[in-house]
Amino acid sequence: MKQTVTITSKFQVHIPKAIRQKAGFMTHGPVVMRADRGKIVIEKKKEKSFLDLAGTFKPKRNMKKIDIDHIRDYIDYSDL
Repeated sequence: MKQTVTITSKFQVHIPKAIRQKAGFMTHGPVVMRADRGKIVIEKKKEKSFLDLAGTFKPKRNMKKIDIDHIRDYIDYSDL
């Protein structure tokens, strides 16, 4: 499928609906863009898996350590 589009003075391009649908771009968001032998290739950015998030969350400072042997002492059962 080919369609002619215009590059604006700010180097922006509108991707026509038919091209977006054929390529599977159904929502907006980040993409991976690269130049390959005189062509510009736009690909979907891979979704992060749960394991990719490892190490990204830092514990809060000054958190009280919980003794795992007495974990039930820290649970509030009043709302159950």
